[in-house]
Amino acid sequence: MRRKEVKEIVFASSSSVYGEPEEIPVGEDAPVKPVSVYGASKAACENLIHAYTKLYGIRAVVLRYANVVGPRLRHGVTWDFINKLLKNPTELEILGDGKQTRSYVYIDDAIEATITAWRKTESSYEVYNIASGDWITVDEVAEEVIKALSLNNVKKKYKPALHGIGWPGDVKRIALKIDKIKKLGSKPAMNSREAVRTTAKRLLEEKFKEVKTPNFRAQ
Repeated sequence: MRRKEVKEIVFASSSSVYGEPEEIPVGEDAPVKPVSVYGASKAACENLIHAYTKLYGIRAVVLRYANVVGPRLRHGVTWDFINKLLKNPTELEILGDGKQTRSYVYIDDAIEATITAWRKTESSYEVYNIASGDWITVDEVAEEVIKALSLNNVKKKYKPALHGIGWPGDVKRIALKIDKIKKLGSKPAMNSREAVRTTAKRLLEEKFKEVKTPNFRAQ
């Protein structure tokens, strides 16, 4: 970047840098203690970028995104639940105990916040949480997907790996404060539940375009 004379960086980081916080929601000044390789890699990049801003005069904006959802999503719990229920509409396997807590943010809101942070940040280095400002459980995500598929009496089968989490490196709860980005004028249009609900409907519409599935209808 230095050799190419890059002057500005907008870095997509992640809420995973916080690891398993003692309290939620967490602000940007919370300790960075990642518990996954992914989170550690994001934290390492943040530190390198910070050093570059000090050494080479580069301006940087770091964005710690919550779980970003929206159309064309092809990973994550919402996508996973849809595929599982299309295969077996009577039972849903849930990794963890269903009580894991997450902040979500719809893609349109994430884009708007990203552009706002880039355009309005005046200092050489700033970090912002990008989220909906609230949080929901994995069980609540499951309920939204079940409703989108117009299903009833779905049996939930929980598969916890350790202490109620879904897999090693997963965290029990993470939720983000967004006061800092809101001060720049960015405010999400959707809360976490609305973001998941809208995403489920859009993903089902995409699924039905790819494969005709007469037994299901997006609501």
